[in-house]
Amino acid sequence: MKIKATKVDSANAKVEAKVSKEKVEEQETKIAKKIAKDAKIDGFRKGKAPTGVIKKLYKDNIEQDSVSQIFQELLKNTLSELNEVNENLIGEPHITEYKKVDDGSIDIAFEISFRPSIDTSKVKECIPEYKTPRVTKKEIDERVKQILKSSAKVKEVNEDRQLQNEDIANIDFDGYIDDKPFDGGKAEGYSLEIGSGSFIPGFEDGMIGMKKGETRDIKVTFPKEYGSAELAGKDAVFKVTLHKIEEKVMPDIPDEELLKRFLPDIEHPTKEDLEKQVKKQIKQEKLNKIYLEKLKPAFTQALIEKLEFDLPKTVIEQEVEMSFKNSLREKGEEEIKNLQNNPDKVDEIRKSLESDAQESVKLTFIVDELAKEEKIEVNDNEVIQAVYYEAMQQGQDPKKYMEYYQKQGLLPAIKMAMVEDKLFSKILKLEEEK
Repeated sequence: MKIKATKVDSANAKVEAKVSKEKVEEQETKIAKKIAKDAKIDGFRKGKAPTGVIKKLYKDNIEQDSVSQIFQELLKNTLSELNEVNENLIGEPHITEYKKVDDGSIDIAFEISFRPSIDTSKVKECIPEYKTPRVTKKEIDERVKQILKSSAKVKEVNEDRQLQNEDIANIDFDGYIDDKPFDGGKAEGYSLEIGSGSFIPGFEDGMIGMKKGETRDIKVTFPKEYGSAELAGKDAVFKVTLHKIEEKVMPDIPDEELLKRFLPDIEHPTKEDLEKQVKKQIKQEKLNKIYLEKLKPAFTQALIEKLEFDLPKTVIEQEVEMSFKNSLREKGEEEIKNLQNNPDKVDEIRKSLESDAQESVKLTFIVDELAKEEKIEVNDNEVIQAVYYEAMQQGQDPKKYMEYYQKQGLLPAIKMAMVEDKLFSKILKLEEEK
């Protein structure tokens, strides 16, 4: 077995090998003898069939297993020649040549990749500057008002006054387009909070000033992007009758029982405690917005540009392949047929995906290295909690949501994203801002 292994760069190597006829036969004989121990062949006692007979009967299997074991030995010897260890191997070896020679020997050429070595000394240079977000008294007051509003009691307005913003109106309505009623345009005893934006633009505003018992025609125009194509962009008239007006009565000063609902960890909460919690919440929301829209994109791009190291070619090829397969899902049957008959076009698409694949692979290795340095970990329970929280936000069944992610193989990607956000928050010192 002759091996010529050459390092292309610190993360990639090319290997050329010749496996002699004697080595091939020796390996095939070993496998045949192993099969013979348990083989039941007509005319022979169990385990007594000659090796030659076994080789003929199990020819394809023996050749396949033999090549596999020879390749594993080749790989082991290659690593020894390159002074590398198996733990540094990454991705699958890419066989570029496999040829049986007339003399019975085999010529094999393949490429392998190694986990890159990354110098993280320039990470601090990549950290973008940002201003700590301010929270105003007005923002705090508005948020406290919203919180109190969620606990407000509703009571009917008995005095003879006009409907106003934030009132709850109990109404009947009939909708008409070109003097003809349309599906979904009628309701009775419907409760609508004025100013909530629940109905199409103009409807709620058109009701302001109405009194109990009054009927009013309200002219509106359905948005062009409205869900129903039959109604989108159409002018309509709604005949609205107001039966009852209700208003929300908010507590002027929250009592301890009410505050306890929002601040369960404080023994005797006050309005000031609520305002402190609200300020912290608003600040965190602003920080999250800055992080997602500015800091994270700027930081990741700087890391990709400033941290230079060799990338494992086989991993990039796998990333390109995955991206290519994902792109096929978005194509129609006719497009896929055309690609099957046009290999040049397929190559063109693959090349167009290389740049993004390189950046994705590079960032993955950077995050992995920095996470080790910063001792960042995300356990399975944290992933489950994140998936369950997302499901509840979407109004979905958490268990079914989890099953879907498991079937699609998406949990590792979710875990990686969580590690990344945890890591970046620490490096960017966002945790200290909380």
